[in-house]
Amino acid sequence: MAQHHIIIDTDPGQDDALAIFLALASPEIEVLGICAVAGNVPLPLTEVNTRKICELAGKPDVKVYAGAERPLLRPLVTAEHVHGKTGLDGPVLPDPKMQLQKQYAVDFIIDTLMNRPAGTVTLCVLGPMTNIALALIKEPRIASRIKRIIAMGGGFSEGGNITPAAEFNIYVDPHAARVVFESGTPITLVPLDCTHQALSKKTHIERFRTMKNKTGPAVAEMLDFFERFDVDKYGSEGAPLHDPCVIAWLLHPEFFTGKDCNVAIECESELTMGMTVVDWWRVTKRPHNAHVVRGINADSFFNLLIERLAKLA
Repeated sequence: MAQHHIIIDTDPGQDDALAIFLALASPEIEVLGICAVAGNVPLPLTEVNTRKICELAGKPDVKVYAGAERPLLRPLVTAEHVHGKTGLDGPVLPDPKMQLQKQYAVDFIIDTLMNRPAGTVTLCVLGPMTNIALALIKEPRIASRIKRIIAMGGGFSEGGNITPAAEFNIYVDPHAARVVFESGTPITLVPLDCTHQALSKKTHIERFRTMKNKTGPAVAEMLDFFERFDVDKYGSEGAPLHDPCVIAWLLHPEFFTGKDCNVAIECESELTMGMTVVDWWRVTKRPHNAHVVRGINADSFFNLLIERLAKLA
């Protein structure tokens, strides 16, 4: 019986795909639904990519919902320069046959949280937080019913990856992120400081390539494409796998190190818009509102990822 009942909120993205694969391959997890949001690419692509990912994993029964087409207050910023024009460049995947659910993702989130026992549903947030913020604004009572929000986003000692100060997911919709961090819901934040230690090296990619299923070789093609940007930018051995760290923390928090901090989101300054101001050394009196993850056992993380994905159809 599943220990974790989750909603995934996502904007796929190659690294989003690996996070979804890890969740779908883990018997400890029940995926109640997957919500697409505009982010890495516009919503019409992220919702299609989400369905492609589910079908590639052999899980066409997973329910996929479309959510927000744009951030709360700012124009949409996308990242085709990283993820390619489809958002999922690399393998050529067929158009999905599974249908998009008719219900709006924000309403699905609210209905699920209101109809299930309080404290039993975790939100795994892999992209901009627009859908989550809209749900909290529309139905504030869900804040106390969410077990935990685990989100990939932000950075502090690593700086940003879309501006000098801001990480992409938070930068795209900083006002949504502020709503979430001020909601009082338990939050785990997995920032660049952690994910930049989870580099997909050539040896990892070859282990995916030699898997005896459809998923592994497709993942290898995704990473062949995805890593070229980060290798050129950082001079690293491979691309950081940001989003799978969210699911890995849910499954094995002992793979990670971090501590409770206050996290504030900058929404006023264009220079530092979307910055996650993490009070790591507790120099203010602002109350803790997030568990901030800073370290990862990369070997354990990749062993988990490869072991689980090998079990997909």
